[in-house]
Amino acid sequence: MSALSPPELERLRARFPILDRRTYLNSCSLGALSLDAEAYLDDFRARWHTMGASAWYEHWMGRLDQLRERVATLHGAGATEIALLPSTSAALTVVAESVPTRGRNRVVCTTLDFPTLPYQWLVKPEIEVVFLDSHDGVGIDPQQFADVVDDRTLFVATSHVFFSTGFVQDIRTIGDIARRAGAWSLIDGYQAPGQIPVDVRAAGVDFYTSGPLKWLCGGPGLSYLFVRDDLIQALRPPFTSWFAAKDQFAFEVDRFEFRDDARRFEMGTPALPTVHTALGGQEALASVGWERVFERVRLLTNRLIEGCLARGLSLRVHDDPARRSGIVMVSHPDPAGMVRHLDEMDIVVDHRPGHVRVSPHVYNTEDEVDRVVDALSRGYT
Repeated sequence: MSALSPPELERLRARFPILDRRTYLNSCSLGALSLDAEAYLDDFRARWHTMGASAWYEHWMGRLDQLRERVATLHGAGATEIALLPSTSAALTVVAESVPTRGRNRVVCTTLDFPTLPYQWLVKPEIEVVFLDSHDGVGIDPQQFADVVDDRTLFVATSHVFFSTGFVQDIRTIGDIARRAGAWSLIDGYQAPGQIPVDVRAAGVDFYTSGPLKWLCGGPGLSYLFVRDDLIQALRPPFTSWFAAKDQFAFEVDRFEFRDDARRFEMGTPALPTVHTALGGQEALASVGWERVFERVRLLTNRLIEGCLARGLSLRVHDDPARRSGIVMVSHPDPAGMVRHLDEMDIVVDHRPGHVRVSPHVYNTEDEVDRVVDALSRGYT
């Protein structure tokens, strides 16, 4: 595998117009918009103008199938294992309400997970939510899961990559721990696909959620749900939609039969504009080869970390490079103020409590990484 050459990187950067005027290092909040995504969106708009509803049958249903196929390939899954939903919250709700509890009432999460994940169960008084605390403030030792998961556990529900530290969890081990106890494994992967390799089948997890908003550069309004193939037909969601019907265009009102694939979990018409931008964003990234994408994110992340440490900045990252992702947390007494200061310099990053959050992607340059390190080390007055 060869690294991106300067001409290749220049051509890739030209597909993301924001890079012409801003140093954009905030892909873990919102991936940059590509010309590829705009072209797909223009195609959607043009067909709406010229074909109206007939575009559904001749084009747009095909776009949904195309997206499921591409998402499945990227996640190491089959297209029949992928459902399209409006948000991660909706995906979590579908999973939580579809599985049999079998007398179990405990859900194991961590204090580092994105709040959407535990919120799903905190609103259910019959569920006991067990939170694992991080010993180092960065990650969770898999043994912590093993110590608490037992025959009372319904779900082990946690993140693939922690949004607040960038720590990459060993989801294969977590899936094994859940399986041995007879619990379900539910992984929130929204911060993973597009920046690190994902293989849900190899990991052996039951459910995995992700989406195009962040590292896949597809925008908001869509989520992807993986359901392991051998579970699909055994699960019957207690609510449904016409997209979940086995023969949705028969328009039968007096009978309902679930689809045999993961589309039985879909909750109605997907957001077609985002379906199109998701296809374009993923296509732009895939054009350079996914392994090269992952390798460049690692390279830029290491450069960012090394640069910050050399300048004496304090970081919230794991010691083991194998557990790191493209999310780097830089300690700061006024992170919101620093983010505003950087914005005035046309450097776009984000902040979370106590930290400035910087996230380089494949389309960033070494000079951009060095620029943000220099700005962070100088501070502001």
